[in-house]
Amino acid sequence: MRALFLTVFCSFTFLGLVDGQVTKPETGWATAKSLPNVDLSGLSSAQQQLALKVFREENCACGCSMKVAQCRVEDPKCTTSRGMTAKALKALREGKTEKELRALLEAGPQPQSVLDDPVKLSLAGAPVKGPANAKITLAEFSDFECPYCSKAVLELEAIQKAFPNDVKLIYKQFPLAAIHPRAMLAAQAAIAAHAQGKFWPLHDRMFANHTKLTRENILTWAKEFGCNIPKFTADMDSAKTKEQVAHDVAQGEDAGVEGTPTIFVNGKHYNGSLELQPFSEVLRNELKAAQGTPTASAAK
Repeated sequence: MRALFLTVFCSFTFLGLVDGQVTKPETGWATAKSLPNVDLSGLSSAQQQLALKVFREENCACGCSMKVAQCRVEDPKCTTSRGMTAKALKALREGKTEKELRALLEAGPQPQSVLDDPVKLSLAGAPVKGPANAKITLAEFSDFECPYCSKAVLELEAIQKAFPNDVKLIYKQFPLAAIHPRAMLAAQAAIAAHAQGKFWPLHDRMFANHTKLTRENILTWAKEFGCNIPKFTADMDSAKTKEQVAHDVAQGEDAGVEGTPTIFVNGKHYNGSLELQPFSEVLRNELKAAQGTPTASAAK
């Protein structure tokens, strides 16, 4: 079940949701018009009201004794309620009735594989860390202002230390601008730093200070790392850089990215924890399957 493979995401929605922290809407879960990690965009007002009504009345299948909406607000890390809402919203968009939505939720979450089917990702030119001939490519869609992405930095570093010859990491921009107002600027700064070979130093500094991503601080850090500041500033603010961020975001959305951090293992969406023990087991299995063949996710 999905609950066995917990990956913490920041919420991604266009309705101003909280970012994965245990933060309750002012009106409470029983009357809230938005829920953490529940994307109601694209639904009519009537459909949104129906979805929220059902989520407030149906039980979460994780065993917490809470309603689905309550679980999303009070335990936003719960992947069971998150999966249930995603499944119900997909059905609602397909034209399912209220009765069918309730039956779907009452059936509970279905088993989910740790790795989804592979998708093609354009990784050329993106920042990379690790051996060029690594058998495993981790593509990370991330947000510099996201606290869970900050935590993921250390987890991914541990993975690369455990697999120094077999794993490389590629970074893709996915700023959640609707809930992280400084994430877009940070993404643009990272691209500007990459143009001068300083991506990873600035990457580490910004994640270590993800609550302090002011323009002034970013410029100070870039100068500290030896960047040409006039060029850095021009690149950071350029239309080309903004288009590059938008391209990464669009690619992530096409690949099914809903929040951050999202990891692809050789092009396969990873649905598990980034903690060393469970993730290492998945990567060892992937290495066995690779058998020395070229990395699948490196498709251009």
